[in-house]
Amino acid sequence: MTGIELTAIGFAAMLGMIAIRIPIGAAMAITGFVGIWVVRGTPAPALAQLKGLTWDTFSSYSLSIVPLFLLMGQFASKSGMSERLFRAAAVWLGHKRGGIAMAAVGACAGFGAVSGSSLATASTMGQVALPEMKRYGYSDSLATGVLAAGGTLGILIPPSIILVIYAILTEQNIEKMFAAAIIPGILAALGYVAVVLGYVTLKPDAAQRTPRKPWSERFGTLWQVWPVVAVFILVIGGIAADWNWFQPGRQALFTPIEGAAVGAVLTGLYGLITGGLNRASFTDSVLQTAQATAMIYFILFGAAVFNAFLALTQTPQALADWVVASGYAPIMVLTLMLMAYLLFGCVMDSLSMILLTIPIFFPIIQSLDFGLTPDETAIWFGILVLIVVEVGLITPPVGMNLFIINSIAVGVPMRRTYAGVTPFVLSDLIRVVVLVSAPWLSLVLVRAM
Repeated sequence: MTGIELTAIGFAAMLGMIAIRIPIGAAMAITGFVGIWVVRGTPAPALAQLKGLTWDTFSSYSLSIVPLFLLMGQFASKSGMSERLFRAAAVWLGHKRGGIAMAAVGACAGFGAVSGSSLATASTMGQVALPEMKRYGYSDSLATGVLAAGGTLGILIPPSIILVIYAILTEQNIEKMFAAAIIPGILAALGYVAVVLGYVTLKPDAAQRTPRKPWSERFGTLWQVWPVVAVFILVIGGIAADWNWFQPGRQALFTPIEGAAVGAVLTGLYGLITGGLNRASFTDSVLQTAQATAMIYFILFGAAVFNAFLALTQTPQALADWVVASGYAPIMVLTLMLMAYLLFGCVMDSLSMILLTIPIFFPIIQSLDFGLTPDETAIWFGILVLIVVEVGLITPPVGMNLFIINSIAVGVPMRRTYAGVTPFVLSDLIRVVVLVSAPWLSLVLVRAM
């Protein structure tokens, strides 16, 4: 039996286990363990892999960035940053038709800059913005659709847990990945605002205006949101910007892990000062961070075992050699991969998609010529993967953001949420086409570093 055949059987078995609700980390670990056993003909190498990979996965210094960014997001949520962001944006934009929906997009982008999680952004902003939109007569479809889509900005705008995982898997520079995501993140927010404008133009009854606020009140709200801006600039700027003028001999002010630690401390201090973070909420933040970190680490461990099996079968390299020998145009291969992600997104969560596919897709992409350097190709592909994974979060039937927002919007049928998010999905697909056609949009800040 060839390596590719073994891999195909392993994938089928793993998907079968996932279908019967075995946790994906366990499904990958079991498949990898059995696969190594079959390839080697004895369980000893598989047991040795379990021993070595357990240590390698859980002692990785690079992975310590994950709980730090998760903790920063928890502190930001508990300290009321999301509510202040939304209130400020609503004061500036609410008097326009669809203004509260546009304010929700802006607040999601701002909160995503300090949370790094799509689900946290959707959940937090849904609780803050949905009552306000209902108060001003927004249609159920527009209200739930814009919040589900806006939540995806949590994993696109740096810092992003998914980008960190991708960078670790592909051995890329985390600072450059963050820099590459900034322009696509801005394009995403602008695209969602454009969708809201188009929606209320075609259906004026879908949203009412709020009373226009005086300029004094508008500028007064900026004082409430400056901490979010300051944290983002200090953390992301400290990680990615050139600070040689400040620290001779060192390009960045922080390493990514140091930046994550600084962000967690600053958001925690902000929560203490504003009163949003007390003993109970601090304890809850730490516990939720521990639970989320344990889940991510366990999935990463399962992926490591499964990837060891793939390495033994040499399937990734065999597929890469086959694609190169086939003569298919690189853009066609990339398009097929992105379409596969869109299909996976209908039935699988974002982290699982990344961990299952990158070990196979990444060697193929690296073997193709897109007119970029290998590092630029890796960064560009990572941004594209992040975007199509983001689309999966709002694609029926298993878009996680849709279920989160629908659970908050009590009494709203799921079909209305599906209908409301559809134009935002189309906006995302257009953005994918633009970024595929113009790689420089993802790479211009990276090249400037």
